[in-house]
Amino acid sequence: MGYLSRWAVRKPVIAIIAWFALLIVIGVLGGRFGGDLKDSFELPGTESQVAQNLLAETAGADATSGATASVVWGVESGSVEDASVKQTVVPLMEKFGDLPGVSCVTSPYGQSYGPSCPEQPKPDPNAPQPPPEIQAKIDKAKAAAAVATSPISKDGKVAYSTIVFDGLDVPSETASTIIDDVEAANGTNDVAIGANGQVLAFAGQEPPSGEAIGILVAIIILLIAFGSAVAAGLPIVTAVFGLGAGLSLVTFTASFFTVATFAPTLAAMIGLGVGIDYALFILNRFRQAVMAGHAPKDAALESVNTAGRAVQFAGTTVIIALLGLFVLGIGFFNGLAVAASLTVAMVMLSAVWLLPALLSLLGEKALGLRMPWARSRKEWHPEGGKWAHYGRVLQRRPWLYTLAAAALVVVLAIPYFSIRLGFPDDSGQPQGSPARIAYDLTAEGFGPGANGPFFLAVQLPYALDEDSLTNLIEDLNATEGVARTVPTVDMVPISVTPNQTITAIQVVPTTSPQDPATDELLKRLRDETIPAAEQNTTMRAYVGGTTAVTADFTTVLSDSLPVFLAVVVGLGFVALTILFRSLIVPLIGAVTSLLSLGAALGVTVAIFQWGWGASLIGVTATGPILPFLPIMVFAILFGLSMDYQVFLVSRMHEEWSHTKDNALSVRRGLAGSGRVVAIAAAIMSSVFLAFIPTPEDTIKLFGVGLATAVLVDAFIIRLILVPSLISWIGPPTWWLPKWLGFLPEVHMEAEGSEDEIVDDDPELVGAK
Repeated sequence: MGYLSRWAVRKPVIAIIAWFALLIVIGVLGGRFGGDLKDSFELPGTESQVAQNLLAETAGADATSGATASVVWGVESGSVEDASVKQTVVPLMEKFGDLPGVSCVTSPYGQSYGPSCPEQPKPDPNAPQPPPEIQAKIDKAKAAAAVATSPISKDGKVAYSTIVFDGLDVPSETASTIIDDVEAANGTNDVAIGANGQVLAFAGQEPPSGEAIGILVAIIILLIAFGSAVAAGLPIVTAVFGLGAGLSLVTFTASFFTVATFAPTLAAMIGLGVGIDYALFILNRFRQAVMAGHAPKDAALESVNTAGRAVQFAGTTVIIALLGLFVLGIGFFNGLAVAASLTVAMVMLSAVWLLPALLSLLGEKALGLRMPWARSRKEWHPEGGKWAHYGRVLQRRPWLYTLAAAALVVVLAIPYFSIRLGFPDDSGQPQGSPARIAYDLTAEGFGPGANGPFFLAVQLPYALDEDSLTNLIEDLNATEGVARTVPTVDMVPISVTPNQTITAIQVVPTTSPQDPATDELLKRLRDETIPAAEQNTTMRAYVGGTTAVTADFTTVLSDSLPVFLAVVVGLGFVALTILFRSLIVPLIGAVTSLLSLGAALGVTVAIFQWGWGASLIGVTATGPILPFLPIMVFAILFGLSMDYQVFLVSRMHEEWSHTKDNALSVRRGLAGSGRVVAIAAAIMSSVFLAFIPTPEDTIKLFGVGLATAVLVDAFIIRLILVPSLISWIGPPTWWLPKWLGFLPEVHMEAEGSEDEIVDDDPELVGAK
């Protein structure tokens, strides 16, 4: 991209026009050919996926897939069949049945509403009647089915209605109307009413304002750092245009990959942070050159030939780390990886294309509108300033600061060893919200396990095999932790039909989905109950359902994690070895990135699982950590930590190449790049923290994890542990075995002395 950047400097107007032409093309691709976002956790080869595929062939498929929602209501006194309750609830069901996108609304009161409700089959008087003993058995099974599948609880205190939509793409206005009307009716005639379902999850919520808050904080930091209103605005403009292009590509990517619904917000979080940082590094180098008396075009060329190269290397590292998710072989991660990496690629391209053109076009005006605190000039010296002094402090007792920083990170990581992975459910929703009311009423009326039942797909030896199915159901009901099954033994005749060798069984646990006992039940079913029932038969049963998917998802990730780490860390190690011609520096980079990950996950577990300070950030209930969080955080963190490693250590390496004085190199590296790394980390973490107020728990979780990771990595690892450790190790830090002498030499920065640079701030210099 060096040629592209230099061309943008020499032909700024043409380069800017070409950039916006590219934006238009990308916008058309995203708008005309964009796909739909969806959350899909398909896990090929796992038992839960086999169960899901088999259930799709049965009538039980409707229980595990499709766009549906539930309206649940209950009373403390009386019955849900009282006239006053019906007066409150029935009008809601009638209205919901007429909403756009609604196919049918079932009612526990014997009537359904909507344009596509299935008609009740009418008995054929001319059909041959079975023998009386068979008919009696069928009647008994139907009576048992009516009790087992009744939408009214046995005590008559809770009932529910199911809303079936036309497809998976539900109009947002319909979802919002359902939530608004349920909230308005809640409490009427002393009836508690709630609603839940994935299609209603984000209805009525305010869109996240994280981008706006993050940009505002970044502007304040940049104003303080650069002392110029124009200079503070340029990184924002550059990042926003790159982010817009990246988000359009995320939508386009959804046509080819399964892209999660939260992917655009996650991509915005990452893209905005790295985009501002990349522009910051280039703009800082341009500012230094201008202050040293270089012509603006020459300063722009110098910035792209120096900091621009570092940005390209850093951005490529982030992209490689994200694309390493393909190693996991899970479609869910592939979509996230492509979406995030394309966003990073576009903000990086904006930093090395649009920004150099703007700098060349604006010239010294790029540093205009200076703030009062930035109007004086001071001569800079590589051994002066607070950061050089800070380096001397670290070098007085490098072993002490190394061990202290490492100990602090290890302490932060301690909670990670008690991490419990899983998907959140509505038990974590705020008290009084429609989803939480529905969850609590369901648990009250039908048992805690009704909020997360297992679904078994059973392959029978032959059609109408009642004996095998009966034996399995009996064994399931006798299993510790099982509340009930649907069908029951009494329902078997109507659960097995002619020519049907696959049937579905719903297993309701006695415990809630988040209870560890439910995970134990899953293991008990798979390892004991089902194998015993299958023994000496050709019947096969597979356990599916949300909890089963979670367990399989976690297992797949655990098995793939070593390969993922080996690929990502290995590639990073090789890249840093070539860049710094050292084995110790890349080893430090790899190990410390793992330490940062441990600390970030430790803080995340302490907040979201243990509940420490959870109320301060709006977390209303604790629970398991999303299974994909550790891998996603590491993929993002590894790229970002390599960014800071490159920007900081490359300056030290350059000084080592010139002086062969390790202590001097560390001090000059801190003096040259320490403050700009701190500013970049402050901006990045602020962007991530700005997304925490969002009501979407997934984004809130990522915001805490990534913000903690950046703060720990930059301010503890890169600015304390790394310079202390390099000072402690001494010259062997830069050792490279002779047999690796064939490695190419890569110069991250152009040749030249920093001693000539004059800056108005002795601390913000030399970001090489």
